[in-house]
Amino acid sequence: MKRTIAVVTSSRADYSHLYWPLKDLAAHPGVDLKLIVMAAHLAPQFGATVSEIERDGFPVAARIECLLHSDTDVGMAKTLGLAILSLTDTLAQMRPDLLLLIADRYEMLAPASVALTLRIPVAHIEGGEVSEGAIDDAVRNALTKMAHLHFTSTEAARARVISMGEEPWRVHHAGAPSLDHLRRSKLFTRAELEEKLAINLAEPPIIVAYHPVTILYDTTEEADALFAALEKTTSPIIFCYPNADAGSHHLIERTRAFIEYHANARLFVNLPAVTYWSLLRHASLLLGNSSSGIMEAASFALPVVNIGLRQYGRERAANILDAEPRTGAILEKLAIAQSDAFRKSLHGMANPYGNGHAAERIVEVLTTAPLERLLRKRATPATHP
Repeated sequence: MKRTIAVVTSSRADYSHLYWPLKDLAAHPGVDLKLIVMAAHLAPQFGATVSEIERDGFPVAARIECLLHSDTDVGMAKTLGLAILSLTDTLAQMRPDLLLLIADRYEMLAPASVALTLRIPVAHIEGGEVSEGAIDDAVRNALTKMAHLHFTSTEAARARVISMGEEPWRVHHAGAPSLDHLRRSKLFTRAELEEKLAINLAEPPIIVAYHPVTILYDTTEEADALFAALEKTTSPIIFCYPNADAGSHHLIERTRAFIEYHANARLFVNLPAVTYWSLLRHASLLLGNSSSGIMEAASFALPVVNIGLRQYGRERAANILDAEPRTGAILEKLAIAQSDAFRKSLHGMANPYGNGHAAERIVEVLTTAPLERLLRKRATPATHP
């Protein structure tokens, strides 16, 4: 009997992490893969990236329309409610043996909650990490407690999941699956990238990947310092679209206004994973508050200026320069990041998030885990200081 494994993806960001696990699950003779696509993937304003999934050859088993065209926290909460309603019908009909979720997007609470009530075991990738400046931190921990199998990116994250009371046999250190692209995907050369994106990379650009800071009441208040600092740089700039959190529309409008008066700046709504990875390889640095700066940039020894609260608490490599959300602080760290001395100091550095073998570890566990043991979780004994 094949094991039915459903996988949920809600954005271009998590799809880039799931690509190689999906490839290996689709190729496994003992797996009936059911891909559920939802939220930003189906939204034209975020590039309707479901088409990218289909171009990659993955059949879509279900499409969950739930993302409100909103820029508020109320819109986020209502998106979550719509997702629960729609996923209930989908998962009740599908009844997979396992449901695979990843990371910490707020909308992932919907499939986890539905699976919990339908008694569908949940596997979760990238639990045990810390990002104190976003609601993602609470979401990630909630997903951990609702999940029955865990795949962590680092050993410290594995220890943190176990410290939350999860049985050690359920918790596997796999590494970040996004790093599998570096080992298994063919990245574009500079010439190929220039042709594909219609840009000139003779001078390596600054990549800006900046998202709303969802722990703040004003989720874009830290962006003032970012744009003020960008006004003072002469380097080419490539902006990546923000994610679909409250405040994203404001950031998009502000970015478009910046580009209108800066001929050396470009904005891309959607960059497929391999294109984005290739761009990191040819960039001068990454600026912003994205987890890709923490998790992926280290594989290229790429300097990263990480702004503000959003990624506070994450494990980080030597390429990360943390800047307070003040213009002067950002410019100070940009100067260090662009210096030859700092670049030379990164030669030979290792990425703490893995070595590109995550997918095979994840698929091995998903296809062999004893299903009959998964639903009943036993609390580990509490320890006291």
